[in-house]
Amino acid sequence: MITLGIDIGSTTSKCVLLKDGQEIIASGLRVGGLGTEGPEEALADLWKLTDLDPSAVTRTIVTGYGRNKYEGADGEVSELTCHALGGRFIFPDLRTLIDIGGQDAKIISLNESGRMSNFVMNDKCAAGTGRFLDVMANILRMDINDLEACAAQSEKPASISSTCTVFAESEVISQLANGVSRPDLVAGICESVASRVSALARRAGVVPRVCMSGGVARNGAVRSALSKSLEVDIDFDPMAQYFGAIGAALYGYRQALKQNS
Repeated sequence: MITLGIDIGSTTSKCVLLKDGQEIIASGLRVGGLGTEGPEEALADLWKLTDLDPSAVTRTIVTGYGRNKYEGADGEVSELTCHALGGRFIFPDLRTLIDIGGQDAKIISLNESGRMSNFVMNDKCAAGTGRFLDVMANILRMDINDLEACAAQSEKPASISSTCTVFAESEVISQLANGVSRPDLVAGICESVASRVSALARRAGVVPRVCMSGGVARNGAVRSALSKSLEVDIDFDPMAQYFGAIGAALYGYRQALKQNS
């Protein structure tokens, strides 16, 4: 049985094809979420990677920020459920999932059987999200994918004390003008994101095994700072950005099994 999971985020669209609820056979990702051609482009990339025809898909489930606006699926599921399912698919003993997306940050607590027992979300402020990193990278005229390597060169991370993205932007510009090095600023920016998210995580409760999902999970500087702040190892998988899509595909598989039983 082939199921398709589509995760339409605020900044990126991801999709995954799952075989029999166990094997990821193809995935696609495009920058561009709700209100863009990102979902269609990600799906086009997906079909280029496999000989399958779209008609082979038993069920399609959509999740994410733009799930309510997508009309090409058999159903929709919240991103909380899908990220929990996707994280547990990769890490079967996962207990705490930290998802830092483009517009929000979520902490999802799971019990021993993998069911969600608690969650805390920050969707009121850009600080502690991927958007914060985007803004800071633009100020420093850097590609966001280069932040990790730059932060690794830091000797003394700068202190970014502002809790508001707008004020933090002014703070970074001021420090840059005062001669603070770019690596120290980038390291400080990554530590600032980690500080905001770790405060959120403590509210939810952090139980190992812990992993990150979402695009920011790829930033090793943020992962390292978050691990240090929470005093816990944080696992990373290259498919972290696809956890929502994986969970949606898995949800579709389980749904189809129930319907056919």
